[in-house]
Amino acid sequence: MKKILYLECNSGISGDMTVGALLDLGADKEVLEKALDSLNLSGYHLHFGRTKKCGLDAYDFDVHLETEHEHSHEHDHEHSHEHEHSHEHSHGHDHEHSHEHEHEHSHEHDHEHSHENNHSHEHDHSHEHDHSHENHQPHEHRNISDIYKIIDRLAAHERVKAMARRMFDIVAEAEAKAHGIPLEEVHFHEVGAIDSIIDIISVAVCVDNLGVDEIVVSPLAEGFGSVRCQHGVIPVPVPATANIASAYSLKLRLTDNEGEMVTPTGAAIAAALKTEDRLPASCQILKTGMGAGKKEFKQANVLRAMILSEEEDQAGDEMWVLESNIDDCSGEALGLAMESLLDAGAADVWYTPIFMKKNRPAYMLSVICKKNQIESMEEILFIQTTTIGIRRCPVNRTVLPREKRTVMTQWGEAEIKVCKYKDREFYYPEYESVKALCRKSGLDYQTIYRNLQRED
Repeated sequence: MKKILYLECNSGISGDMTVGALLDLGADKEVLEKALDSLNLSGYHLHFGRTKKCGLDAYDFDVHLETEHEHSHEHDHEHSHEHEHSHEHSHGHDHEHSHEHEHEHSHEHDHEHSHENNHSHEHDHSHEHDHSHENHQPHEHRNISDIYKIIDRLAAHERVKAMARRMFDIVAEAEAKAHGIPLEEVHFHEVGAIDSIIDIISVAVCVDNLGVDEIVVSPLAEGFGSVRCQHGVIPVPVPATANIASAYSLKLRLTDNEGEMVTPTGAAIAAALKTEDRLPASCQILKTGMGAGKKEFKQANVLRAMILSEEEDQAGDEMWVLESNIDDCSGEALGLAMESLLDAGAADVWYTPIFMKKNRPAYMLSVICKKNQIESMEEILFIQTTTIGIRRCPVNRTVLPREKRTVMTQWGEAEIKVCKYKDREFYYPEYESVKALCRKSGLDYQTIYRNLQRED
C-alpha cells in the first residue's frame, strides 16, 4: 500500500501553515521540539494551538520572536498584539484579525526559547516573506552557508537535513535571481530570518516523521495586487515566488483575493516536496489535517493536508529510462554515482559492459526513474560521472501489487516483501533483514532466507 501526502493549496501556502497542517495530521510534536532544541537557537518561542477559519477548526503554529520587552515578559501574551500592529503598517496589509484566537490558546505557550539575536517577526504569521521591518529591530543577515551550519547542528537523520537544505537552496536561488546577484553574495532576511529557519526545518522534520511514500501538491492559489518591501512596493506574486514557480513548474491559480497568498518559503516547500504531479485515479483518505493561515479571505485561510492510501496494483506504470555510455570514469566514481542515484529515489540503476568506437571498453549506465525525477537524476549523472550526454525515453512497465510485512523470528524482527499475481503470493525477504539475522545468529544466508519464507 502506497502512503501519499496531499497538500491542497486552495488558500495558498506558507511555512507556518504547512507545519500546522503536518502537526494536525499526526506528526509528533515532541519529536519536532527535540529537533529544534538541537539547533541551539534562542530568542524565540513556539505557539501550538487551535483556531477557527470560516468556522473550521485548524491547527495554529506560530514562531514568535522575542524583543527585549518580551524577554522580560515571556509569559505575557499581550506583547504579541503590539508586535503585530507595528508590522501591519510596514506591510500595508489588513492584519488586525491575525490573532483573533490568541486568547484561545495562550495557555498552550508550552515551549520557550531565548534567541541569539533580536528580530521583529518578519511576517504577520501568514507568510515568511520579509517586507519592511528593519527599522523596528536589528537583523542578522545570514547567507546560505550560515544556514548550512545551523542545519548541521540538527539532531536528525541526514535525509531530514538534506530536505531542509533543498528548501533553503530553492529560496536562495530565487532571491539571487530576483536581486540579480550571485548566490554566494545573497545576504537577505528571507533565508536568514529565524522564523523561516524554524518553519523550513520543522517541515522537514514533520514530513519525515509522517513516513509518506509520495507527495502531491495541488496548484497554488495566489492573490493579486502588491506588497510593501524594504525597497518599495512590489507586485504579487513577489519575484522570488514567481521565480520558484517558473523554475520548478509549479502551477499557480490566480484568484481575486487581494494580497500575497503564496510566500517564497511556501513555494520552496511545494517545489522541494512534490514527487508526483497528480493524485491517483482512486484512493482512500486515511487522515486530514488543517494548518491555519493568519489572513481573512472569503474562503477559509487554511492549508489542508491529507494522508491517502493507494494499492500498488496499477499495470502500465509509466517510467523513464536514462542512459549514458561512459569510457573514462573509474569504478569507484561509478559506484558512488549508483549509490547517489538510488538514494535520490531511482527505481533501479545498473551498468552494462559495452565496447565503443576504436574498440574502447566502456559501461552503459542505465537509470529507471519517474518523469518528475529526470532533472535531479541528470544532475547527479553530470556531477558524479564524466558523461557529457544523456539519452532518455519513456517506458511502460507492469508492476505486481506488493506490500511489506514484518515477521518475528527467534532471532528478531525481519521484513518481507509480499507480491501478488492473480490468486498467488510470492514472499521475498528483504536483504538487509536477512543480513542482520545472519550476523546475529551465525547462520548462513540461505538458511535464514528459507526460514523467513516459512515464517510468513
